[in-house]
Amino acid sequence: MDRSNSMSPPPPTLHLVCGKAAAGKSTLTAALGQGAQTVVLSEDDWLSALYADQMTTLGDYLHISAKLRAAMTPHIVALLRAGLSVVLDFAANTVETRHWMRSLIDAADVAHVLHYLDVPDDVCLARLRARNARGDHPFAVTDVEFERLAKHFVPPSEDEGFTIVRHTYE
Repeated sequence: MDRSNSMSPPPPTLHLVCGKAAAGKSTLTAALGQGAQTVVLSEDDWLSALYADQMTTLGDYLHISAKLRAAMTPHIVALLRAGLSVVLDFAANTVETRHWMRSLIDAADVAHVLHYLDVPDDVCLARLRARNARGDHPFAVTDVEFERLAKHFVPPSEDEGFTIVRHTYE
């Protein structure tokens, strides 16, 4: 019996996450990362390791995260082209960021899923406060910073051309 087809690895897929701070993006990416031949890349981990002492404002984050995206682009595309799935724990929270993510999909010519975590602000804030109290996240986000970030949040729309899976809070 020929099992070569049944033993084929899954096709490479780029998983993206969209949701406000503490919506559950990193929790979801960790679960998605358990898939066979799958790598998770976390923006917070990279930013914390490389630039934590240089990020004190939202402007700092925007500048430094753009540099990180530029540096990571060829590596992400190479991983996908090599047949690995990539779970990108980078917040797909603006049209501009999703445009960059679309460029990864196009360059690697792979399937994708944009996971949209649609969680109410009060739930996110409660989770954020609990996470800050535990101290287990590389960045503590205050209520004021949450509100600033939330003003820039743009939910994904069908016309952006993504395969969107909406995760709602229950």
